[in-house]
Amino acid sequence: MKTLSNIIYVDNAATTPVSKPVFDAMAPYFCEQYGNPSSIFYSVGAAAGDALAAAREKVARALGCDTGEVFFTSCGSEADNWAIKGTAHKFAKQGKKHLITSCIEHHAVLHSMQALEREGFEVTYLPVDAEGFVSPADVEAAIRPDTALVTIMFANNEIGTIEPIEEIGAVCRKHGVWFHTDAVQAVGAVPIDCHALPVDMLSLSAHKFNGPKGVGALYIRRGVMPLNFLDGGAQERGRRAGTENLAGIVGLATALEAAVNGLDEKRARLARMRDYVLEHIQKMSQVKVNGPLDGSKRLPNNVNASFTAAEGESLLLMLDMRGVCASSGSACASGSLDPSHVLLSIGLPHEIAHCSLRISFGVQNTMDDAKAVCDALDEVVPAVRQRSPLWRA
Repeated sequence: MKTLSNIIYVDNAATTPVSKPVFDAMAPYFCEQYGNPSSIFYSVGAAAGDALAAAREKVARALGCDTGEVFFTSCGSEADNWAIKGTAHKFAKQGKKHLITSCIEHHAVLHSMQALEREGFEVTYLPVDAEGFVSPADVEAAIRPDTALVTIMFANNEIGTIEPIEEIGAVCRKHGVWFHTDAVQAVGAVPIDCHALPVDMLSLSAHKFNGPKGVGALYIRRGVMPLNFLDGGAQERGRRAGTENLAGIVGLATALEAAVNGLDEKRARLARMRDYVLEHIQKMSQVKVNGPLDGSKRLPNNVNASFTAAEGESLLLMLDMRGVCASSGSACASGSLDPSHVLLSIGLPHEIAHCSLRISFGVQNTMDDAKAVCDALDEVVPAVRQRSPLWRA
């Protein structure tokens, strides 16, 4: 059996390992400081409340917003659902039942939209260009008097495209429409200042930047109030019921603080590995890079490419046999045999989309890992192609 000490893990877009400092920061809140933050009338609960407040301050500082604008959730998907459904149901009472998104969003957004369509809402799914960019002009053209929300992801989880969020947000401000962005892949990877951006709501998830799984957050700009998604207690200032996952929240705050403080160095390291692999695979036969070639418009850790006549699942299995863990797309859709909706949306035919691979580096990776990935691809791609009737044809 392989252990984590003898594999090269390059699927950090799916999840990242919890760092040792984050683990150490979380540990006391499982067995020692186990109070409920809502139990404020005795010392154990008050101490938990102080820890929660300190974590919220760290997150707010890292995001460039106020503590009263940070709401903790169970994950990025819950944050997306809250922003979208809470806004839709709020404005439906005013007769606004039109929503705008893109065709390459994460399924947390797309499935939320589909659920709302079943309730009678109307959704416009904007196209993207061949590199995965949403046009701000298309956003403006789609806005109507009954538009309640525009939601466009900050950066794509499969092909790494960083969307023109400032321009799209400016369009929404111009028309008085709330703007939400799923920034799950972007937070901890690129600079984000919520108050400097024309964004009303922003979703994030701790496990994408070396924090724990099962905890996320939603930034909600002051004055923006989507309806509650979870009802129950008065936690999160009455906006999100449920006893707070204090250990997870402390982990999220610690991980985000570390990611932001070392962001420039981290981005540079990741980009060097990304560019090394991109340059290598472009020299291989019959390969197409998916997403922008301009590194400034692509997530620093993301490589996505299609290898003609080399089926993606076979590539993954053979890479795993060589100790390399990669992906063929979103982890949330890994059980599907259908090609990636993102790759189809940028114009790839089914047979090419099925032959795609995503490599996403993390802070634990080194340039030696990048070189080993390239060596593995040099072995695996020809081997898979030799078994393919399409390649022989």
